[in-house]
Amino acid sequence: MNKFRFLKAFNSPFKRPKLKWYLGKIAFGTPYFFPRRWVKATPKLAMEAALRQIKEDERFNELNAKNGYQKTIKSVDELVKEKMNYRFPVPKKIGFDFVGLGYKTKWDPTDYRFEWGPMWSFVFLKWQLALFFHVPHPDHYWVCWLTYENDTDADLMSVRERIEAARKINPEIWKRSFGPDKKESICYWDEVLKEKYL
Repeated sequence: MNKFRFLKAFNSPFKRPKLKWYLGKIAFGTPYFFPRRWVKATPKLAMEAALRQIKEDERFNELNAKNGYQKTIKSVDELVKEKMNYRFPVPKKIGFDFVGLGYKTKWDPTDYRFEWGPMWSFVFLKWQLALFFHVPHPDHYWVCWLTYENDTDADLMSVRERIEAARKINPEIWKRSFGPDKKESICYWDEVLKEKYL
C-alpha cells in the first residue's frame, strides 16, 4: 500500500497533481528499467548467461594482463549449472506496474531526497499506456509533502500548524542565480502549497 500513499497529496494543502498520459511504444522505465518480470532459469537463458560471463571474464583478464590480476574462468557446464539457480529479467508482454514515489533520506530522517515521481504503467506487447502524476517543482514538492506527511502529527495539529512545523523542519529556501550579479532566494513552500495556505 505504500506505493499508493502519494495519493494523499490530492486531498492535502498542496497543489493537486495533474494527470499526464502517454500512449505509444514502450518508452518509460518502472522506475529504472522498461517493464519486466523475473523468470526461473531455462537451459537457454542459463547457457546465454554462462557464455556472456565467460566473454566478460576473458575481457577482464585481457585488460588486466599487465597487473597480474586474473579471474579463473569456469567451464561452460559449471556456469550453466550455477546459472540454473538464478532468475532472469525478461520484458513484460502484458501487465501493470504501479510505481510509488521514489525517495531516500540522506543525513537524518527528515533530510529527504526525491528520486522519481509516481507513475502507473500498463504494457501490451510493445505498447505502453502510462499515467504520470505531474506536480510543480517535483524535487521540492515531494520533499515538502514528505516532511508534512511524515514529520507532523495529524491527530494533534491543525493543517496550518502542520505546515508551519514542516516549514521549520525543512525550510526549502534556495538561492537562484540570474547571472553573475543577480541572485534571489526562493521558498519552494510558496510554490507548492495551495494559495489559501500561503
